[in-house]
Amino acid sequence: MKLYLIISQILFLLSLIPWFVIWGLSFMSFDSGVNLSNGSFVLAISLYPVAVIISSILAWVFRVRRKRLACILNLIPMIWIMAFLGFMLVYN
Repeated sequence: MKLYLIISQILFLLSLIPWFVIWGLSFMSFDSGVNLSNGSFVLAISLYPVAVIISSILAWVFRVRRKRLACILNLIPMIWIMAFLGFMLVYN
């Protein structure tokens, strides 16, 4: 369990490098004007590091008592990664 958490969180940490580039480019969505959908798009991308930090902390807290919950909490940032990969496949 400890090895799983360490490896997955190292991968999440490494995914923050391309996230920074994508986050910077996401502000280009405001080129066509400011509206709710553009703001929601940038906010959703901006929340990825928050999800990584909070899910990592909660996974380490619950790793001894509730291992299944710790695994599920640790996979929350995968929602952003899967959504990004889905958009890349659809719009490519």
